[in-house]
Amino acid sequence: MKIVSAEFIRSCLTPEQFPPGDLAEIAVVGRSNVGKSSLINSLLHRRDLAKVSRTPGKTRAVNLFQVSTSDPDLSMFYLVDLPGYGFAKVSRDTRAQWAPLLEAYLADRGPLLGVVLLVESRVVTDQDRQTLAWLRSIGHNPLIVATKADKLKPSERVRGLRNIHLHLGISEGELLIPYSSVTAEGRDRVWGIFKDWAKT
Repeated sequence: MKIVSAEFIRSCLTPEQFPPGDLAEIAVVGRSNVGKSSLINSLLHRRDLAKVSRTPGKTRAVNLFQVSTSDPDLSMFYLVDLPGYGFAKVSRDTRAQWAPLLEAYLADRGPLLGVVLLVESRVVTDQDRQTLAWLRSIGHNPLIVATKADKLKPSERVRGLRNIHLHLGISEGELLIPYSSVTAEGRDRVWGIFKDWAKT
């Protein structure tokens, strides 16, 4: 499958700014600084389409990227970058504004095909576990992607992935994709899930 085009469309600070729903959407959610922007750039074969920052909390809106591919089942859709949860170097009031925006999007968004939950391959938090439980409670079965997999030594990988299963309370049989934005490990597998979602 070829990425024909990918472009930033808009940032939404309120639900009223969400697009009308004429295209399917796939959302990426995860804690601050887990690597959402890096993953989006990697998936779309772009260097800096989604802005990457070392400062947690850089993404402060629902950002939509319109993607066109050569696959007829997923010819055009929005890839949606959501604000990170957890620690962020922003005010408490700003963080309080994010929660209703995230809830409005994830709980009520009709065109949403699926949700990708990013966790860091080396560090899993209680907020990751709580977010997974909440997503399931509102009807989502998210694809779980372990970012920064290249940071794990081969001897650490099995233990690291098992740690994610244990802390998130997911079974060994459930799909967990290690991903590296540096080496592109996991990219084809993630796209495969996207195409499966488009067919259902």
